[in-house]
Amino acid sequence: MPLCFYREIRSGHNNKSGYAYQGKNMAAATMNGLTAESRGRVEDYLNDQFQNVADLENIDNLLAKVHEQQELLRKQLDSAKKENGEAEEEFEREASALRERAIKHEAEQADIARRLQTLTQSQVSDDAIRKFEEPMQKLRRIEIAEHYAMTLQGAEKLEEQARKYLADRPEEAVSAYQALQHLVQSLEEAQPAAEGAAPHLLDRMVNSSKALFEHIKQDLETRLRKTLETMKWPQEDLQLLGKPFEEWSRYTTQLLALQEPNLLPHNSDVLTQTPQEPSILLPLAVMVQPLAQRFRYHFYGDRPTNRLDKPEYFFRHTLDLLTQHNDFMSEYLQPILDARTQQDDRLELVYTDAISAFITALIPMVSAKCLSILPHLTSQPQLMSHFVRELMLFDTELQHSWAYSPFPGPLSEWKGLTWDMLTKHGYFEPWLKLEQDFAVSRYQKIVDSQESRDIDFDGVEAGRTNPTKGAIRVNDLLETITDRYRNLSSFSQKMKFLIDVQLAIFDRYHLLLSEYFQVYRSSAHTAGRLISGQAAGQALGLEGLGTLLKIFGSAEYLERKMSDWSDDVFFLELWEELQDRASTNTGINGTVGRDLSVEEVASKTSTTIKNADEILESDGGALFDETTTAYRRLRESSEAEIVRLLQINARNAIRPLQNMSVWASLSGTTSDITQMPPSSALDSFNQAMTPLLEFLAKVLAPGPLRRVVKQTCHTVLEEIYDRLLMKNNFSAAGANQLRRDVIAICSTIDRAIGMSGEAQRHFTRLNDALRLLSLPIKASARANTGTDLGDDGWGFDDEDGADNGALDVETSFDEDAWGLWQAEKAIFADNASARKALESMGISELSEGDARSIVKRRIEVNS
Repeated sequence: MPLCFYREIRSGHNNKSGYAYQGKNMAAATMNGLTAESRGRVEDYLNDQFQNVADLENIDNLLAKVHEQQELLRKQLDSAKKENGEAEEEFEREASALRERAIKHEAEQADIARRLQTLTQSQVSDDAIRKFEEPMQKLRRIEIAEHYAMTLQGAEKLEEQARKYLADRPEEAVSAYQALQHLVQSLEEAQPAAEGAAPHLLDRMVNSSKALFEHIKQDLETRLRKTLETMKWPQEDLQLLGKPFEEWSRYTTQLLALQEPNLLPHNSDVLTQTPQEPSILLPLAVMVQPLAQRFRYHFYGDRPTNRLDKPEYFFRHTLDLLTQHNDFMSEYLQPILDARTQQDDRLELVYTDAISAFITALIPMVSAKCLSILPHLTSQPQLMSHFVRELMLFDTELQHSWAYSPFPGPLSEWKGLTWDMLTKHGYFEPWLKLEQDFAVSRYQKIVDSQESRDIDFDGVEAGRTNPTKGAIRVNDLLETITDRYRNLSSFSQKMKFLIDVQLAIFDRYHLLLSEYFQVYRSSAHTAGRLISGQAAGQALGLEGLGTLLKIFGSAEYLERKMSDWSDDVFFLELWEELQDRASTNTGINGTVGRDLSVEEVASKTSTTIKNADEILESDGGALFDETTTAYRRLRESSEAEIVRLLQINARNAIRPLQNMSVWASLSGTTSDITQMPPSSALDSFNQAMTPLLEFLAKVLAPGPLRRVVKQTCHTVLEEIYDRLLMKNNFSAAGANQLRRDVIAICSTIDRAIGMSGEAQRHFTRLNDALRLLSLPIKASARANTGTDLGDDGWGFDDEDGADNGALDVETSFDEDAWGLWQAEKAIFADNASARKALESMGISELSEGDARSIVKRRIEVNS
């Protein structure tokens, strides 16, 4: 509160003396012993709490609150002092204990030094330590030797037990071997940490373990083999009841237990284990032996089933074995595998399913057969191609129909026998070379065939541009090539096949079409024709148009096919993997596969893979980008030449009409210009353009046909408008005759291309000009506004009558409502009047200047 108000309280001017007294005591207690800054803060606090006399009513509450806060602060201070005291006491105890330990350590150190000196009879402790180390090292070596001897003794004991129990109790023999193998694995895992301290001991135990494993395995396999003979395996009438089946179950279980230490990962992190080759389960290796003997009987030697040209025989035989024994494996072997997984959770990653285990056991005999015939196939392209195709189909059947997942490591993908033969055994390059030679040879036969240059009018669906037979056959060849490498598992092999075979054929055919195009362009110009001795009619007539349409149709067809291929699942997956590899291997020396640099692949497929940002940001791009672009450019260039050929013919064909000089002298009137006969000069246009346009419409799809016709119509329009209409004067009859001739030209074009009204859409400007040019001298009677316009006999209106009977351009929208003089007066008045007049006549394609120039072409206006 204000100081004056506080002084008033202290002086007793307020009748509330009790409160004044309390305020006085509180102020005195607060101000005593405080610094100037603290006094200022207290004074500010009091001024804030007591703004007027009424605030003195709350002085008791304020005092109680201050006392409460003061008591809380005092308790906090007492607690902090107590904790500080306890901390100091704890520190003293720790410091005292540390001093005691230091003193004790020093005493022990001195005692050790003294004892060393006494023991070694040396007066210096460092010398004593050096003399003491030698006997200690000997002692450590003795301890290590003792441990070695104990370990070796334990291993020998386990080996002895296994051999002892094998005859009567094979289960205990297997358990002893498992213990020995566990000991060996423990030593192997300890070797890195021990820096290879016991190589001889480890070698001795590994050899003992292997020898014991072979001994037990041979014994159990012999017993299982005899049991299988009793069961009549693999015949159809298997004995699955009684003692033989029980023995089969027991020996199968024991062989699995014997093999498991070698199948289980050595550490718990299974995902970091290096992928291993599929392991054949020991009992299945025994069961497959009679099947392998039968396989060799049928598919080796001079048997009729052993044929190089029929590898599908032994592939189908192997698949039949799976079908034949599928029930046995699922019903009898699978429960044994499931029981083994209950013994150890890690076995779930080893035992996936019995069928996959059976397939793993059968694959070696198929692989051996493949390796036995491959050397004989490398010199026979067709047989080699057929073999690889059948091998890929075999892999696909195992993966898709039988869901094959090999042992061990079901998380890893099986690459297939095809990958083994082509990559591991080095047959990919010979096979690729044979396929490349075959593709090139087949391609050459296609392009060398005379009929391949003919247009195939039945090769594509209706509404498409007709390509040549050669283009269709080349596409069929490339689709066949796709089928030959579609099922390869190696990305690098797929890309090499795509680039070296498929895209190479595309490039060859593009080069051939480009050569045809360059030859045509040379012959289509005067200098080229003089050199080749070719007539202009050949290059610029039906023959030349046919050449261009063959190039255009073939390029457009293959461009469309490549676009369709880019949407195929196979090529989409290949493109996505290529993008992923390129994005993680950018740079000058980046690669996307074995012997596949980013630069090389980008130049053949799509340049977008060279830029990681474009790959991430762009939704476009495809494997055939570069090749598609090349074909698109060829298509666009050939289309431009088709337009040029038609334009040249159109200009030549319209020239007789341009040379007519009777436009101003024609007389006569007709109410319907369609009843007028076309000019005889149009005969050349009909004879020249009709066969060209009919042939064009027969080959081209509606889209490109409309583009070409549009350009041709624009050329005709320019020739008539610029070189005929704007160069001659016209009478009314002459204007109507030209208008009739334009209708005949449009009819000729529409009839030739089979599209009604197509040409008229492109002659709008010329039609507007001809409508304006052919206006009658006077407007029709039904357009009169009620005022009789005078006529002087020459068709000129009386000046006064013209002024009084002027046509209202804002209310007249009928073409017949306009006469030449009315239009001339409105058009030449000013731009606004001209625009209104043209709008009234429904003319939208002419400017005011164009309209004035056209009206001047009438002889009446010029007169």
